[in-house]
Amino acid sequence: MKNLNFKLPTIFIAMTLFIGTFTSCSDDDGPTANITVNEGPSGDIGGDFTGNGGNGSRIINWTNNLTTANYNADITATVSGKFQIIVADANGAIVLDRTLNGGIEPDSIDGVTDAGEPGNWTVTITLTSFNGDGSYSLSAGD
Repeated sequence: MKNLNFKLPTIFIAMTLFIGTFTSCSDDDGPTANITVNEGPSGDIGGDFTGNGGNGSRIINWTNNLTTANYNADITATVSGKFQIIVADANGAIVLDRTLNGGIEPDSIDGVTDAGEPGNWTVTITLTSFNGDGSYSLSAGD
């Protein structure tokens, strides 16, 4: 009887591993896009993004106590797709809408947003059919 008790769990584990290996629902080879967010000193935000032909979007709520924001973004090692950043002020008015296209200059943007209402701003980062990587940052304006 002891042998049967040992064999049943072993057979169950082996079958579970076998079935899990051949019926996985994930598609590791499909297009992906990933956007990270890091909060820095004094409420600055920024992050990195990567993609291998995938689409992705990230909405970030950001407190800006000034009327403008300094922004910077660049893409590297990209051959296609696009990166877009849209920033809206506390009233929902768009103060920045910029796009970088893969394989076309310029491959970076920087500057100061239009003036807006201080408070809770919304930053939307969108990757479309993006191949490559890059980074972005925002800080309260001057």
